Amino acid sequence: MTTNRLLSVACMGVIVATGAAQAQDLQSTEIAYVGSWSSLSLFQNFEKPFWGEHVPEASDGRISTEVSTFDQMGLGGGEVFSLLGRGVFDVGSTVADYTVQDAPELGGLDIPMIAPTVEEAREVAEAYRPVLEDIMAERFDGAKLLAVVPYPSQMVFCNAEISGLQDLEGKSIRASGRTTAEFLEALGAEGVTLDFSEVPGALDRGVVDCAVTGSLSGYSSGWHEVSTHLYPLPVGGWDHVVTAMNGDKWDSLDETTQQWLLDEIATNYEDPVWENAVPETEEGIACLTGDGECTRGEPGDMVHVEATQEDFEYARQRLEAEVLPAWASRVDSEWVERWNDTIGEVTGVTAEAN
Repeated sequence: MTTNRLLSVACMGVIVATGAAQAQDLQSTEIAYVGSWSSLSLFQNFEKPFWGEHVPEASDGRISTEVSTFDQMGLGGGEVFSLLGRGVFDVGSTVADYTVQDAPELGGLDIPMIAPTVEEAREVAEAYRPVLEDIMAERFDGAKLLAVVPYPSQMVFCNAEISGLQDLEGKSIRASGRTTAEFLEALGAEGVTLDFSEVPGALDRGVVDCAVTGSLSGYSSGWHEVSTHLYPLPVGGWDHVVTAMNGDKWDSLDETTQQWLLDEIATNYEDPVWENAVPETEEGIACLTGDGECTRGEPGDMVHVEATQEDFEYARQRLEAEVLPAWASRVDSEWVERWNDTIGEVTGVTAEAN
């Protein structure tokens, strides 16, 4: 067991002990939880321990849970919130950008390159949170927003030689979502939609030249075995994972239980995931390239392509000129104005309503 895991377990024990007096006031209920990709660190190290272990223990058994993931259910991730809204399960988590066909407003959360650092990414997510609450309720039958957390920085894996951002021009690149695809196309690349599980084979066979995912996600899924060059800027943003509860289920809980659940999620799920985003990104890079300590297995030997200030400036230019206007054209002016009043205030970038 790793040091981080030991600390996590120890902290959970303290919380269970201190929260036991409040557990008697909680409403007895059962929660069916459907999480994100089962093979990745977010589910294995955070979602599953929180929903499968911590919630039942901290509630002194008053809240029992059943935990699965969308891929274990044979889903691709984009259906999670529509099924949630219909009451197929109680709580669900998926990448916001997977669901933009049903709720294009969600695409405003993770515009590529709008937040190059994890600190900026969290500031953006917190600023947009009131908007997300309304989006989830309006688009998914009264669903209640519970959490917003990031995957590690979404970078580019290429099975082709590149030396910088502009070398992506002309490449066929698997995008992690619609806004990422639009950003890649703004760079002169071809954005390709592929299920995450299909990517290693596609890279190996040359179906795509490159693909976007988090550093540790790519390592865990063996992308370093079928790609040669790693480009570290968050070209795909942070692939924020949104968690929500079915509206009828939320309304069935009393206020004490609702507030307890929100507090537990914020303290014992959201905060730890955000705090681990940078270390996981850095360890992912180390494991992919062999440059640094990798505690998760044998390191790869990918070439780490250094990003330059010119790369960043060029990316920001393409973002403002093409990607943000494309998103604004798909949503009503009300949502654009709310984006400007929240994320726009944080980043200094504004979108023009059509």
